[in-house]
Amino acid sequence: MAAVQTQQEVRAEAKWVRTSPRKARLVVEHIRGRSVPEARTVLAFTTRAAARDVEKVLRSAIANAEANHGLVGDDLYVSAAYVDEGPTLKRWRARARGRAARIHKPTCHITVKLAPLAVEAKPARRQAKPAAEAAEKPARKPRASKGTTKPKTTPRRKKTEKTEEADS
Repeated sequence: MAAVQTQQEVRAEAKWVRTSPRKARLVVEHIRGRSVPEARTVLAFTTRAAARDVEKVLRSAIANAEANHGLVGDDLYVSAAYVDEGPTLKRWRARARGRAARIHKPTCHITVKLAPLAVEAKPARRQAKPAAEAAEKPARKPRASKGTTKPKTTPRRKKTEKTEEADS
C-alpha cells in the first residue's frame, strides 16, 4: 500500500447571505488561489458590496485555522472559494390597478477553504543580478521601424470653383 498524504484544509461557510450569488461569485474569483495577505488586500480594495461578506468568511476561516489547527494565518492560501445558490425569498409589491408584482430576493452560501502553503509553492523573490553579470551581456540594437501603422487613406478633394460649378 502506498502512503497517501492528505493536505490539511480549513474551511468557513456563511449561509443565507442576502446578496445575489452571481454578484458574490465575481468577488470570489479575485481571491481564489491567492495567499491570505494578498487576498485580504484585494478584498479591502474591491468596491463591490459582496466583498465585505467574503472578507468576513475569509477572516472566519483564518480564525478557525489558528484556533483549531494551530496554523499561522499568513502562511495559508485560498485553496478553494465558491458561492452556492441559497433559497430565494419571494415578496409581493402592490402595483397600479389592484395588481401585484413579484420581488425575488436571492440568497447565497459562501464557502472559503484555506490550505497551508507548501515550501516549494512559496513564490521566490527575484534577486537583483550583480553588475558584473549585467555588463557581460551585449547591448541590443534598436529595431528599425517598419513605417507607420496608420491605414492609408486618400486625401479629401478640396472644393474649388470648378467643382462647385459642376455640382450645380
